Amino acid sequence: MQNKLLNIDVQKVVLIIIGFVLVTSVRSQAGVTTFENALNKLPGIHFEKVTEKDPSVQVYELKIRQPLDHNDTLKGFFEQKVIVRHRGFDNPTLMSTQGYGLYRESNELEKIYDANHINVEHRFYGASVPSEKPWQYLTVEQAVADLHAIRQLFKKVYNNTWISTGISKGGQLTLFYRYFYPEDVDVSIPYVTPINNGLKDERIYKFLDTIGTKECRNKIKDFQLFLLKNKAPILERLRWYSMGAQLTYDYLGSLDLAYEYAVLEYSFSFWQSGFTCNTIPVYDNLERVTEHFLAVSNIGFYSDKTMEKFAPHYYQSATQLGYYGYDVKPFKEYLDYFEDDPSAVFVPKKLKNIVFSNELNKKLLKWLSKEGSNIIYIYGGSDTWSANMVIPSGKVNAKSFVIPNEDHYGARVKNMSPEMKLKFAALMEEWTGLKADLSKL
Repeated sequence: MQNKLLNIDVQKVVLIIIGFVLVTSVRSQAGVTTFENALNKLPGIHFEKVTEKDPSVQVYELKIRQPLDHNDTLKGFFEQKVIVRHRGFDNPTLMSTQGYGLYRESNELEKIYDANHINVEHRFYGASVPSEKPWQYLTVEQAVADLHAIRQLFKKVYNNTWISTGISKGGQLTLFYRYFYPEDVDVSIPYVTPINNGLKDERIYKFLDTIGTKECRNKIKDFQLFLLKNKAPILERLRWYSMGAQLTYDYLGSLDLAYEYAVLEYSFSFWQSGFTCNTIPVYDNLERVTEHFLAVSNIGFYSDKTMEKFAPHYYQSATQLGYYGYDVKPFKEYLDYFEDDPSAVFVPKKLKNIVFSNELNKKLLKWLSKEGSNIIYIYGGSDTWSANMVIPSGKVNAKSFVIPNEDHYGARVKNMSPEMKLKFAALMEEWTGLKADLSKL
């Protein structure tokens, strides 16, 4: 009798489990269908589902039809790539404003706020490139109009709290987006975002002359001088390296010029990427010297392949965004190929008569100081780009978190001190009502 009862109980448990699995599966499928139905109602898009291991999120790759010129649709259209990570219609929504191509990974803000994530590739990058690249439409105004159009598309799908965020150049777009369309989002969170005051912002020089210890700064400069004084044997190694990596340097003109630029770039990249002075090798082993040089300021960054990839970025820097140059005084007598007062901007040679204007940056900074509220800036204390950080004024409801000893890639909420994390979370809750689950970092 006991065995029969036991068998009946086991059967009940099995049936309950099967029923639960079936209900969960049906609900899951209904969720997918419901979201896909919502996507099907959006005009000018097509999409496909992307495999995702996390069952709590549905991932879709979208192609959205965008005008080349938002002021005149007769100029034509292109397709902009967007990845949507859907968690729930009632969840907050995070829009990542990319400054370059797209990545598929989740975002730390997506995790801690259990947010839907609309990840937008910048026009003219990655898969979002118009045919024949009509450069005149690669402007900040057109790029933020892309974001506004996407926001308008999704306003009926997601009507809870909206957050925009971006990293570095993507953070610049986050701020410009807020400037042109201040009502689109509730909070903006730009990471490691510089706003430059010219084509060669000299605040970078002051940063590099004061960051770290004097001993470390001298060690960096001495290493750069060693690279220039011993360029022949190091260049020979780099020629073999370039052959193996199939790198060419026609865009700049020669490997020799690329080498000098890479040496000048070394100090900028050193601090941006979080290297420490104990990683600089002694000079008795040229193999180690070359390996370290490549790790910090890789010559491949100046190769044709990379230059072509980042040509849109250089165009934007040369027209509206600004950038930086190099202080060559300590190295001038050892430089044979560079032009006077070299810039880090490398505009495509086929583009003639490029004119830079800093007016938009000035307007943005003025607006941020008077009206740029509900903005959280995150910077790394040792990141070179922090030289050009935005400092919130006392007139606006904004806050800057500068994380000590963090570089361009480590200045994230997850690397804040416990006290700083709590302040960040409290500020977001005050502004939006959203509670952060910091345990997900």
